[in-house]
Amino acid sequence: MTERPQRPEVPLTGGEREILTGLLDYHRATVAWKSGGLTEDQARRAHLPSELTTVAGLVAHLTLNEGFWFGVVVDGEEDTWEEQLEQDPDAEFRVPPGTTVDQLLAAYEQRCARSREIVAKHDLDDQVTYKDETFNVRWVLTHMIEETARHVGHLDVLRELTDGLTGE
Repeated sequence: MTERPQRPEVPLTGGEREILTGLLDYHRATVAWKSGGLTEDQARRAHLPSELTTVAGLVAHLTLNEGFWFGVVVDGEEDTWEEQLEQDPDAEFRVPPGTTVDQLLAAYEQRCARSREIVAKHDLDDQVTYKDETFNVRWVLTHMIEETARHVGHLDVLRELTDGLTGE
């Protein structure tokens, strides 16, 4: 078994913000671990009939979700994907040729850093409205823990099928 990477410790006690952001950062670090060190071919290898669930596609999808939920919904940034996703609901999973895994991971880390900045500016009870739906920041954080953890599970399976890497 490959040595486990260094990932942030999730506090077992402490405030709600520290626990929620700690859980999310732990899962974000796991995304980077499970996605790193692959060749371009390995990162794009489809092990499922849908051909959408690839390591590269999942990193791109998670980057979009970070940007949407924290950037668009919480911080009011422009939704630059809306039109593209209306035309192709799976557009973010389709990584353009020439985009490397390292580029995808760098974009993911940059987006996660921006998300951390956005969350730091808000109280967990702060409410935001997007398209007639109101959310609080706590809900967005909790949703992103769920979203990221679910895809970490996918990455875990894809990575084992790709090169045998296992570990939580």
